[in-house]
Amino acid sequence: MKKKNDLKLQVCEAILACQDKQADDVTVLELEKDSGAFTDYFVMCSGTNPRQIQAIADAVDERLEALGLRVTHSEGYKQAEWVLLDYVDFVVHVFSEKARQFYDLERLWKSAKRLEPAELMAKPKPRRAATAKTTVAQSTSAKTASSAPRKTRKKKA
Repeated sequence: MKKKNDLKLQVCEAILACQDKQADDVTVLELEKDSGAFTDYFVMCSGTNPRQIQAIADAVDERLEALGLRVTHSEGYKQAEWVLLDYVDFVVHVFSEKARQFYDLERLWKSAKRLEPAELMAKPKPRRAATAKTTVAQSTSAKTASSAPRKTRKKKA
């Protein structure tokens, strides 16, 4: 279970790095295990020009390296039409808009589950037992707070 959470954290960090550099149309594909996929996730985004595409790739690399994760393979950085950053369990694709339309990975991997970045970055919901305890504790503290004497301010004349 820990590995899966670590992986989601790493993918979230890659998404945040893309968003920090104003990448367009950030999309995540969760690839099916039995589809012959060589990775678990694709993180895809677009940049408007070569300089932005390289900046997005650099930001992803720096942010993940800070977590101790190094890119195992990268391609396309100099041309900056389609930069591929392979982290084994997930791959980050940074496209120019033209290249993204041409290669259309979303169509090629249409069996993959398409996730919104917010879905991956959402914090897990607390368990029911913890929620019930929290509700009881909140209502108890609210009652004590309402029965406590209130201090009133004197109006200045």
